[in-house]
Amino acid sequence: MPLVLEYVLFTLHRRKKYVPNIRSSIKRVRSNQAKALVNKSRKSEIRTLVKKAIAAKEQGLPEAEKFERDAQAALDRASAHGIISKNTAARRKSRIARVKQLEA
Repeated sequence: MPLVLEYVLFTLHRRKKYVPNIRSSIKRVRSNQAKALVNKSRKSEIRTLVKKAIAAKEQGLPEAEKFERDAQAALDRASAHGIISKNTAARRKSRIARVKQLEA
């Protein structure tokens, strides 16, 4: 088990007052914590892509369309995998599409 994941599981277990007695439930808690960690990382990546796309469009950079496509694709994948809801993905894509270039 990677050291980071082990540390996170340890800290989450330490804070948690209730630990299930059933073995399968204990395993479920561990797998849920691992999935939560992965989902947290993916959400962070999506937020970064959205910020890059918005900043590129505002500045009028030539690669703004590429950033926008990447962000929209990541949002679609995340909503398909249940990391974010489809309405959240649609709202964020809409925000990216509405951004206009800043007047100099």
